[in-house]
Amino acid sequence: MSAAIVDDYQSLNHILRSQTLKWIFVGGKGGVGKTTSSCCLAVQLSKVRRNVLLISTDPAHNLSDAFNQKFTKHPTPVQGFDNLHAMEIDPNLENNEEFLNNAGGEGNNFLKDIAQSIPGIDEAMSFAEMMKLVQNMQYDVVVFDTAPTGHTLRLLSFPSTLGRSMGKLFEIKNRFSGLFNQFGSMMGGGLDLNTMTDKFETMKAVIEEVNKQFKDPNLTTFVCVCIPEFLSLYETERLIQELAKYEIDTNTIIVNQVLFPDKGDNDYKFSYSFPSDAHCTLCASRQNIQKKYLDQMSDLYEDFHVIKCPLLGQEIRGTPKLTEFSSYLCGQPKQ
Repeated sequence: MSAAIVDDYQSLNHILRSQTLKWIFVGGKGGVGKTTSSCCLAVQLSKVRRNVLLISTDPAHNLSDAFNQKFTKHPTPVQGFDNLHAMEIDPNLENNEEFLNNAGGEGNNFLKDIAQSIPGIDEAMSFAEMMKLVQNMQYDVVVFDTAPTGHTLRLLSFPSTLGRSMGKLFEIKNRFSGLFNQFGSMMGGGLDLNTMTDKFETMKAVIEEVNKQFKDPNLTTFVCVCIPEFLSLYETERLIQELAKYEIDTNTIIVNQVLFPDKGDNDYKFSYSFPSDAHCTLCASRQNIQKKYLDQMSDLYEDFHVIKCPLLGQEIRGTPKLTEFSSYLCGQPKQ
């Protein structure tokens, strides 16, 4: 195997070289370094793409903490970059002012009640509004820093959730349209069911178009993030199986918090400054445990791009640290 091929399979260079990818999801089990990985990927993409947007869809946002900079629901330039923006999306429909304002009058409260009565539709509607907003911004590529696995899979199921919700809503409209119209007249015209169902239809069309793009491997890919431990590896395999059901391309895994013994191990030249009493039985034991799961990953995902990133003795926060750490994703570890 040539050095170039080895480098490609141990890096994200295949993603960085692509000029067609539009949507890149980064996800996995909680606490494995998804935010750090998505930030580092966005930093590297900013070097090769015209403009990049990094979005957190995790209710517990961490982008602001990672970059040491406050982000909101509106795209904000990341300090130190001319072509990288970030935003943190509020997943709660009640805070989605644009959506509710478009409903108008007393329809706002009714729409909230509808959303709360159909499980998952509030998130689906909020996601549809967000995707419509992002599409209008015309970014070259969008990186999603997603929530832990369960939430991410719900996000990917939103098109079918909206489809079911549409059926229920239209059934209500057809059966009780006369009653709603009379009630709307009593409220001074504040409740217009036709307007609201039109709004749902528009969102459904947006999210179905986006869903088609999500299933196109030339436009979308999913980067799984894990650590070399049993529960994380198990969750990664479950995520990959679920992504296959949704027909979403995934062929890349970032393994964080890897303990490399010494210089020269595994074709890398990581150098660590362990305290003299830290390179001990505990370290050796942890390395052996990690090696077992890394070997299993090599067997399970021999056709995947598997990138191993080291466990460092310091936090990776702020643009300089993230930029430095991002070099590991390209197979260019610090010498």
